[in-house]
Amino acid sequence: MSVPSLLYLASGSPRRRELLEQLGLELKRVPADIDETPREGETARDYALRLAIEKAAAGEAARIAQGLPAAPLLAADTTVTQDDELFGKPENAADARRMLEAFSGRSHRVITAVAVCDGDTVRTAVSDTEVWFKTLSAAEIDRYLESGEPFDKAGAYGIQGRAAVFVERIAGSYTGVVGLPVYETAQLLSGFGYRFP
Repeated sequence: MSVPSLLYLASGSPRRRELLEQLGLELKRVPADIDETPREGETARDYALRLAIEKAAAGEAARIAQGLPAAPLLAADTTVTQDDELFGKPENAADARRMLEAFSGRSHRVITAVAVCDGDTVRTAVSDTEVWFKTLSAAEIDRYLESGEPFDKAGAYGIQGRAAVFVERIAGSYTGVVGLPVYETAQLLSGFGYRFP
């Protein structure tokens, strides 16, 4: 059996692409537009997992529609939760400030779900990481908002960027907080014939 190298990626996240490229994979992006509205009563874990699976299905449909050759496809979703509230990407600066103030001096959880599909076979994994923020001053939040970094990230921050100085500690997967848990992803992909490192 030949070892695959091509992986379709149903994600526009540059962070996910970078993490996958570090594994030596050849990536081709396919679009996967879905409705990301949470369902009533849906837990953060169920929400992230549902979106990852739906993105994988949408990506697979797009691959077929484009006539691209068969190969496994990866999709993922990251959501942030605290006190049963879901924190997606902020709508504006006020929303980003609200999120950062909620996390200040407390912990929150970052959940990243990964779905890999190849034809009718779909396998999933979920990473659940607790993140503790130091107490943030209004000036720190202002400076972070001025950097522009919070606006395309779930929970309004990037642990791999300037917000790293806010993080006292984590329990779980650092790369899961970045947006793709590398260990869990490599385990999934190994089931489709990929070999690492």
